[in-house]
Amino acid sequence: MKKKELQERPYDVIALGELLIDFTVYGKSKQGNSLFEANPGGAPCNVLAILTKLGRKTAFIGKVGNDAFGHMLKERVSSLGIDTQALVMDEEIPTTLAFVQNKQNGERDFSFYRKPGADMMLRENEIEEEIFAKTKIFHFGTLSMTAEGVRKSTQKAIETASESGCILTFDPNLRLPLWADEKMAKEAIHYGLSKCDVLKISDNEIQFLFDTSDIEEGIKRIQTQYPGIRLILATMGMEGSYAYYKKQCIFQKAFIQSNTIDCTGAGDTFNGIAIHYILEYGLDHFNEVKLQELLCHAGAGAAIITTRPGALCVMPDKDEIDELLEKYKNNTDKYYEEERDRGSK
Repeated sequence: MKKKELQERPYDVIALGELLIDFTVYGKSKQGNSLFEANPGGAPCNVLAILTKLGRKTAFIGKVGNDAFGHMLKERVSSLGIDTQALVMDEEIPTTLAFVQNKQNGERDFSFYRKPGADMMLRENEIEEEIFAKTKIFHFGTLSMTAEGVRKSTQKAIETASESGCILTFDPNLRLPLWADEKMAKEAIHYGLSKCDVLKISDNEIQFLFDTSDIEEGIKRIQTQYPGIRLILATMGMEGSYAYYKKQCIFQKAFIQSNTIDCTGAGDTFNGIAIHYILEYGLDHFNEVKLQELLCHAGAGAAIITTRPGALCVMPDKDEIDELLEKYKNNTDKYYEEERDRGSK
């Protein structure tokens, strides 16, 4: 595939996967019960949302129920500028729902109503193969591989995108409660690793795969087993992030926010901004400066989204990201000290 031909494609990124409602806690009722806000969500579409906010042309492939939630999701996604022509509506199975509870340590508990959910019902014959010849990048995760039918659909999309010369980006987005067993989850992640050009992986996913908390050791094992992956981005929450490219390893501190309320979508925001920079520079032209720029902007965007409930509809824009980076640039040590002090009060 010639570079010029790839650049002339009308879509920058097409993603396939889950689109659902994230019910996030939003205060208490007078009776002391938790109040939940219905936020549009789903990792692949979150990635497209930040890319669209940054001016990229995107489209989504997936399935929702022909119900109130499904129609709300389609309307919200379309209003963001994401093409929904490939979004299918299931006449029988309802839209998938997830209830998110935030823990004091920043981690989250997910309760999914997905037995089954409409996102699991996407079938091979509902995917138009021609669409992959229209995009530069195809993005996927593993939640569209938790059931046989949608797994085959995902695999068909991956193979077709690869044959069409797309760059393939992969985020495991591990959610163990949605898997029948851990073995199936590991197999799906290893399948994704064997197919992708770019990998975004978290520290807990590395530990899950290789039973080690040593990030460097886990990355070495990925690089050894899957030499076809050209760029690896490893995220570690408040501990920062790494970029591994050829023989380079670049680190970036996290942008700690004292007003963090919800970590949902932080990894997706990071991922989307990283893909934006891949589109900007191309996979063949990264150096230390460009990788540091990628990590800085991706980390800043991820930090901003943690200060807002939900993710898909409240992605930061370029000016917000630049403003946070300018604050960090002017006085790095003072910034971290002030944010930590605020967070401890």
